[in-house]
Amino acid sequence: MATPLTDSERRKQISVRGIAGLGDVAEIKKSFNRHLHFTLVKDRNVATPRDYYFALAHTVRDHLVGRWIRTQQYYYEKDPKRIHYLSLEFYMGRTLQNTMINLGLQNTCDEAIYQLGLDLEELEDIEEDAGLGNGGLGRLAACFLDSMASLGLAAYGYGIRYEFGIFNQKISSGWQVEEADDWLRYGNPWEKARPEFMLPVHFYGRVEHTAQGAKWLDTQIVLAMPYDTPVPGYKNNTVNTMRLWSAKAPNDFNLQEFNVGDYIQAVLDRNLAENISRVLYPNDNFFEGKELRLKQEYFVVAATLQDIIRRFKSSKFGCRDPVRTSFETFSEKVAIQLNDTHPALAIPELMRILVDVEKLIWEKAWDVTVQTCAYTNHTVLPEALERWSVHMFEKLLPRHLEIIYEINRRHLDRISAMYPGDWDRLKRMSLIEEGDPKRINMAHLCVVGSHAVNGVARIHSEIVKNTVFKDFYDIEPEKFQNKTNGITPRRWLLLCNPGLADVIAEKIGEEFLTDLYQLKKLLNFIDDDAFIRDVAKVKQENKLKFSAYLEGEYKVKINLDSIFDIQVKRIHEYKRQLLNCLHIITFYNRIKKDPNKQHVPRTVMIGGKAAPGYHMAKMIIKLITSIADIVNNDPVVGDRLKVIYLENYRVSLAEKVVPAADLSEQISTAGTEASGTGNMKFMLNGALTIGTMDGANVEMAEEAGEENLFIFGMRVEDVETMDKTGSYNAREYYDRIPELKRVMDQISSGYFSPKQPDLFKDIVNMLMNHDRFKVFADYEAYISSQEKVNDLYKNPKEWTKKVIKNIAGSGKFSSDRTIAEYAREIWGVEPSDVKIPPPNEPRE
Repeated sequence: MATPLTDSERRKQISVRGIAGLGDVAEIKKSFNRHLHFTLVKDRNVATPRDYYFALAHTVRDHLVGRWIRTQQYYYEKDPKRIHYLSLEFYMGRTLQNTMINLGLQNTCDEAIYQLGLDLEELEDIEEDAGLGNGGLGRLAACFLDSMASLGLAAYGYGIRYEFGIFNQKISSGWQVEEADDWLRYGNPWEKARPEFMLPVHFYGRVEHTAQGAKWLDTQIVLAMPYDTPVPGYKNNTVNTMRLWSAKAPNDFNLQEFNVGDYIQAVLDRNLAENISRVLYPNDNFFEGKELRLKQEYFVVAATLQDIIRRFKSSKFGCRDPVRTSFETFSEKVAIQLNDTHPALAIPELMRILVDVEKLIWEKAWDVTVQTCAYTNHTVLPEALERWSVHMFEKLLPRHLEIIYEINRRHLDRISAMYPGDWDRLKRMSLIEEGDPKRINMAHLCVVGSHAVNGVARIHSEIVKNTVFKDFYDIEPEKFQNKTNGITPRRWLLLCNPGLADVIAEKIGEEFLTDLYQLKKLLNFIDDDAFIRDVAKVKQENKLKFSAYLEGEYKVKINLDSIFDIQVKRIHEYKRQLLNCLHIITFYNRIKKDPNKQHVPRTVMIGGKAAPGYHMAKMIIKLITSIADIVNNDPVVGDRLKVIYLENYRVSLAEKVVPAADLSEQISTAGTEASGTGNMKFMLNGALTIGTMDGANVEMAEEAGEENLFIFGMRVEDVETMDKTGSYNAREYYDRIPELKRVMDQISSGYFSPKQPDLFKDIVNMLMNHDRFKVFADYEAYISSQEKVNDLYKNPKEWTKKVIKNIAGSGKFSSDRTIAEYAREIWGVEPSDVKIPPPNEPRE
């Protein structure tokens, strides 16, 4: 097998990375050696690969700081409206290569490192992922930061600096095993601690109502220490800030008068306070209701709001006062975007500050709060909605509970004035759900307390208006918007797929990197044989490179002529990895039945993490790995079907997988996947999609032409009808479809678990008796759609033409477009293409 070109060799021929000037190369080498020298002088004589990585990271970081300082100075002088993106997750992945690209340094560094006898790709692979997110929601926040900086918005990402991010997944005897992600073990060269901006956060205590207003007393204090990470825009010299808070115990923690006795224990108990930022909760689309999680949510909100208000008060605004004292203009200078309900406490916390501390009257404070806040909904699954117990609130945040009750009282007064005597409606719309225990509906709090509410794909935003928040939409339809998600083309095309980026740039220039709609121009080359060949060649090279990686990791031999059929995402019943399994087994059975037929070969790869407490998801992983054991060792099958479980799927692995995919599996039950963003990455990187009319798939089909995707299965209306009439009956499909019956009988009889025949009884029982996501209802349509995939793959030229049409249609799915819409339609600011002068040029 030919050895694949390294990216480094390929970059020598690539235009989109810019040319490395000799002086620049010499400068980078000098800086690298200086950093390496200081690292080694401190410790050792012999440099390890990690020393080389840190030397390069610090060299690149040196190029950031001047632009970072200048950007913040520029904001201070111009005083634009500032955007604050609040999220409990930022799934950033690795930073080095992205920073080099956005600073236009990649080729220079590549050449410098090469001249020093090192390999850039090897160094890049040493960096730990910053895995401070679970999946789509956290990765969206990361793409948004990149786009906000690239569009010149004065934006800040605010979140928590978890000491341990999403767990590392090991597969052991086919089962998922979790281990802690100690990502900070070797230090993080991209962050800067800012102890001078440390802030107190209060918990517990009691409320006293005095003539001067409410006082929250006898609280426990935890300190929030900010760590700043620079966020560079793409070649515009803008560098924004992501500020992540870390919990610190105050020095007098537990050493107050009542605890004089046990000094040692008091110091050990500091851990209790500092546990707040210890670990990311690993649930995706599921609400657990744990007190530590509520503490995390309030911690990030309380620290962030103090920070926002400090900055608001001290900024110049064309006026000579050293300090702003009036909050009249607050919402003209400050926007707060809530990434799901996790930071919903920003609403009562801002009210608490405005009413209790700044002494505004309620009505004025409420107006400021609503005009400032906006809420993005990310799911309609009922088990994912946050509903905190009133009892827990009362203990942890007593003043906020009072404020929420008052918000609710005024809200319900307004509703009953509009709908006198409609008690059902009041009950449905209340922020408080009666029952045992009483709960606070955080989504309702967000809708009532925000001036804009958006879903994340057109179909999802319609479902939000017609079902989950229908009562709210009836009263204030103007509040509800759609903002279809997007991905940053810098990381998800230029960084991960330089070969494709270059083939595109040769045809249409480089502007597509900041205006992805330019990809439409590729339609002019749909019949250009040389271009078709180039696109197909890049895909083959990417498959070769990924195969080499897999053969190193898993010792499997991969058939490069096979369809790379890929489903990577969190493991969840609604995402229907089980439907994929049914197809794998069906295909396996067809090969076994007719081994001499010409079957189109497949390599099916499935990857993703299961929440540690999600039993069914863990069983699904075990089923996939068990199917792989049987299929991959069956000599009759040979290299016509291979099944691979991609261990520890994460951002840095996605960057390797996505460019190599031929077929992207997006097969959730219609109406369950709010948007999806992995679907967009595959589309942009030259895979075809097999999928349901769900989430952003609908808009992808619209942009590329439905005939250029493999769309199958029930639509939202079909699912709704089935739910209304209760007509989904799994056994009916089982009895009617012989191939499906055969597959289910194999799973339940132990064909894939001979040592433990009833191993998969829970999966079988769920599929047969209480499958909320109706896997069998889409089985036939899915299998026949997969046959169409095979037919097209036999005609490589026609396949590649469809690929080109998909790439050409993917322009809408840039996060630059998404953020421009948020900016104009929610935050009331204009994106700017002003290039801040670089640090080496004098300021005007």
